[in-house]
This record gives sequence, C-alpha cells and structure tokens, in this order.
Amino acid sequence: MKTAMITTLFSVATPSMAFAPAFPTARTATSTELNLFDGFENPLDKVFEEEGPLGKGITVGKVQVAINVPGSERTSKDSIFAKLAQHARTDDTNSGYDDDYEDGYGDSKLSKMCHDVCLTLMRQSDSWTAACSESEWFKESDAGKAESLYNQWADREASKFEKEYIPEEDGAEVKEGAPTVAIVSLIVEIQGDETNFDRAGYSFADTKAVLSSLASDCRVEGGDCLNAVEVFWTPSEPTEVLTERDTIVDFPELITL
Repeated sequence: MKTAMITTLFSVATPSMAFAPAFPTARTATSTELNLFDGFENPLDKVFEEEGPLGKGITVGKVQVAINVPGSERTSKDSIFAKLAQHARTDDTNSGYDDDYEDGYGDSKLSKMCHDVCLTLMRQSDSWTAACSESEWFKESDAGKAESLYNQWADREASKFEKEYIPEEDGAEVKEGAPTVAIVSLIVEIQGDETNFDRAGYSFADTKAVLSSLASDCRVEGGDCLNAVEVFWTPSEPTEVLTERDTIVDFPELITL
C-alpha cells in the first residue's frame, strides 16, 4: 500500500483544509516539456496587467524531487521525513502570521513552511535522483481559474495514494527503516510571473535554480505573495519502500538527473 503524508497551508485570502487535499486556464504555459508554440496565443495578455512585487498576474506551479534515502536516515530526527512530518503536525492554519508580522519583521507561516521545505530539499541535493517542474500563468481577472488548476493538481497528486495521514509523534519506535527513494511534491499558487519553474530535472543546477527561486519569492512582502501551497511526500512509514515500478507508474513526469 502506498501512503503519503500531506501538509497544507493557505493564505488568509484562500479557504483552508488542513491535512487534506484541496478540492484547487490561461493560455501561456511553461514546463519542463518543450512547447514550440508557447506565447503565441493571446500575446497581449500581460501588456495591461498591473505590476506587483513579483511581476504580473498569478502563477500556479509544481515542483517534484526524487531523493535516495538510506535506511539509517529514515528514522533520524534530522532527516527530510522528520522535518516534513514536524511541519504537518505543528503548522497552525488558523494563526497565519508571526506575532511580529504587523511590525514588519515576521512572515506568514505559509511562506515559512514553503521556504523550509525548499531549503531542506536543496540541502539534500547530493541524494537527488530525478526532478521535474511545470507551471501555468493566469491574468489577475482569471484568479478563479488559477485556484481551480491549483486544486486539480493537488487532487491529482493525492489520488496516487490509498490513504493520507499524519502519524503521531509517539508512534512505534523503529531503530532503522528500509532504504528507499522518496518523492516530495510542492504545489503552489503565487502572485506574479517572475518565480522560476523552468527545467527542474534537466540538470542539478536547473533544479537548484527552481527551488531557490521559490524559496526566495515565497517570502516576498512577508509571504503575502504566496496564495497557497500544498506539500506531499511518500513513503511515510519507516518500513515502507517506494519501488522503481511505483515511481515509473505514479510519477512518469520525473526526469532522471
């Protein structure tokens, strides 16, 4: 049985459903797939858009990274699994900002979670095995379509697993887990068109550039530019293993690094 753990946070402007997939199409798309006709339809879409801190319009993006995880790291308190699970257990979607946010110092908890996940993935770059990314841009007037696509992509990831849950912190102790490949997926909706979602998986440098761009942009204006983010990762249990067949069947878009 394939299981996944999920952590979900939304900005104040977006309805929230904690620890469950959200139930989220302009014509300009960027992705790790070659699109020879990108930008030819509605070429004036951005001309009359209002400029924001991160550019114009709204971008919905997805980043996925596959990581080799040794058995000893499956149960380590410093492992990527432990950090992701900690966010899922402790992030409070009802108090969306730091206490000092109004004074101009704090960030939204949404942006801090997104930043921490990206940073954790970048620190694991020596263990990357594959990655991919894609995005679609929308006009401000198409905000509803952007939210709909965000929900569709989140549902698409959630449907790959038989169950989703957050294990208790005091669960059964396991001295060492089984070595496996782990897949971490981020689905985001962010204001503007400047966040880089291009070419993750084409090289280590390109993948780092995508994660670095998202990590930086998600904290602009105290995190107010980040509308929504959802994080999925699998496997979740220390003894559970994601097989090569599982990876090929469920994540065919991944590009080997």
